[in-house]
Formats: sequence, structure tokens, C-alpha cells
Amino acid sequence: MRGSDSARTAMTVVAWAAVVFAIGFAAECKSAWTQSQASPERSSATGSKAFEALAKRANEARDSGRLEDAVKLYRQALALNPKWAEGWWSLGTLYYDNDKYAEAQLAFGKVVTLDPKQGTARAMLGLCEFELGQPERALKDIEASKTLGVLEDKQLRDVVMFHDGVLLQRAGQFEAAKAALTSLCLNGVRSSELAGTFGMVALRMRDAAPPDPSMEAGEIVQHVGRGACLNAAKEYDAAKTEFDQVIARTPHFPLVHYAYGCVLVDARDVPGAIKEFEAEIGEQPKSVLPRLHIAVAEYKVDSAAGLKFAEEAVQLAPNLPLGHYLLGLLLLDTGAYERAVPELEIARKAFPQEGRIDLSLATAYAHVGRTQDAAQARTEFARKKQAQPTAAEGAVEITDAMDARSKP
Repeated sequence: MRGSDSARTAMTVVAWAAVVFAIGFAAECKSAWTQSQASPERSSATGSKAFEALAKRANEARDSGRLEDAVKLYRQALALNPKWAEGWWSLGTLYYDNDKYAEAQLAFGKVVTLDPKQGTARAMLGLCEFELGQPERALKDIEASKTLGVLEDKQLRDVVMFHDGVLLQRAGQFEAAKAALTSLCLNGVRSSELAGTFGMVALRMRDAAPPDPSMEAGEIVQHVGRGACLNAAKEYDAAKTEFDQVIARTPHFPLVHYAYGCVLVDARDVPGAIKEFEAEIGEQPKSVLPRLHIAVAEYKVDSAAGLKFAEEAVQLAPNLPLGHYLLGLLLLDTGAYERAVPELEIARKAFPQEGRIDLSLATAYAHVGRTQDAAQARTEFARKKQAQPTAAEGAVEITDAMDARSKP
């Protein structure tokens, strides 16, 4: 596959996706598509015998491998019936398989216009936009396809999730990127391209491509990415081995201790995770992220110990609402209710949809005698919980929305 300049240099996408999108992918998708779409013979759009004949010849040309003829015939048929969604789909896949991404983008865009709920076409549209160097549009369409649903085709799903992870990584949405790449690791996908991208996510790098694997930085990113992928697949011992090797060789690489700490949190080795986060602080004394993670790890376990790190995070990054939220929770858990209130109020203003903050504020207000405010906060929590029933009352997690303004 060829694409935009950025795609050419980012072997994380091109080399891997080229293997996945093999010849014949269009025919597989066409077969799945026709299960849910009316055939051209039954189309009520024109009833034209000329259209029906062209549509039949186009399908026959595609199925027999006469792809140039198929493209011409689809174009002729679509000129007669521009509402033929299956025809636009087939034309789009033919263009995509021949690296004609601009033409494919137009074709898949037609499908989406005709059927806005067609998640697979939206995914293909996003892939075209990726190759054309339109990352914002690509991310929007690929994310939409995940909501709408994509055909049960493992190859297509893997390609979509990988591109999604790359786009999210480049956008600095590291937690969402981790989720996308985790799904691949859980499905047994392993490759140097996946490791390179996952390594950049774990190390919070927004580069368009990972460092050259032949250089030390590239080798480190590969090891970290393999470790992160093994961790995502719940192969914790193997993940630890990867990180132990990296840290033994390059203990001063930026955020490598932080990345290992996150892996150990997932493995439920909280003491080990805190040790790595503290090591990262030793490497970068003004680093905020490891302090936030220590505060999260210590909350409800040893909140008094976590309080110091939350206070330091707020001092280092006073404009970061997440720090105020965590500080408020730790103050609340240690009985410092008066101090907890203003911290939690700052967090609520920044994250108005987080019902858990209202619940914490209700507790703090009640303890300082603000009964009316406590009742109102409980009402807000109940309303938000009903709107988002999956929200866990006691959970604390660092999301991209909370972390967007943080610095390593």
C-alpha cells in the first residue's frame, strides 16, 4: 500500500496493513455486504434494464479478476443509478486495493451518505482518510465505525483497531490508544509495527513513527511495546521480563519507569508499581504523572501516604484539575473535609459529567455542615449515574479527558 508522506514513513501502518489487506478482500466484504443490502436486480431506484445489465457485468468482471473492466462498468452503472450503495461499496474496495485512496474515499463517502448507519463503510472511509493524511477526519470516522459496528471480519477489525490506535497515539489520547491496541494483543496479534506503536503509547510519545529499531531508542521502544502488549494479553510474567531487561540496560530512558509502573498496576503489584513511579520521580523530579499514579494507587489503601504526592502534583501543575480531584479524594479519606471541599469543587467544574465527584462532594459537604449542598450533590450524582449506569462509584482512573493537559 502507498499513502500520504506520513503514511509512507510510518511503517507501523503501511507494512502491516499491506499484509492484512490481501487480494480478494473486496470480494469477502462484498459477500458480507450483500447479506444486508438489496441486490441491484431488486432495486427500486430506476428499474432500468440497462442499469441491471451493467451491474451484472460489473459484478462478473470483479469476480473473475478483470478489475479494470469492473471499475469502468461500476462507474457506468452508478451513472445510471447513483443510489446503488452496493455498487459504490464495490467500487470503493477496488480503488482501495489499488491504492487509489482519493477515489476510494469518494466511493465510501457515497455509501455513508446513502446509509449513515453503515459502520463498515465508515471504517473504510476512515482508512482512506488516514492514507490521505487527514488524521482528524480519519479518527472521527473510525471512532464512529466502532460505535455503529463493523462486519465480523477479523482482518478488517484488526486493521481498523490498529489504525485507530495509531491515530489516538498521535493525538495524545494515550489511554484510548492503549484500549485499541490492547484488543489486538488479546486477539494474539504480534508484530514489530504493533510493538512500535504500543511502545510509543506506553512512553507517551506522539511521534508519527517510532524510532529506527536499529538505534538504541528504537530498540527500547520495541521492548517496551512488546512488554505492554504482553501485559495487555495478561501475560504478566513475560511482560515483566521485557521491562526488567530494558531497565537493566537503560534505566535513565525518559518515562521507562513510569511505563513499567503502569504495567505493574495492571498486574496488581501495587508496591512494585509505586517503586517504579518513585524511580521515575528520581529521574525527573518535576514529573507530574508518576505522582498522580501513586496518589491513585494509595487511595483507600494508605491515603495518608498518597497525600504527599497529590499535594506535590498540584504544586507542580496547579492548572491540572486531575491533581485537585485526587488531592480532594485523599483529603476526604483522611478526614480533612474543609480542605477537601475546594479541591473537589475545582475538579467538578473541570469535569462536569463525572458523577463520582458529586458523590465525594456530598460527603465532604455533609461533614462540614453544608446539608443543602450535600443534598444537591447527591441528586446530581443520582442523575448522572442514571445517564451513565456503568460508572463505578468507588473507582478512580486517569482518563484521557482528565489527563489532556498533563505533562510527563
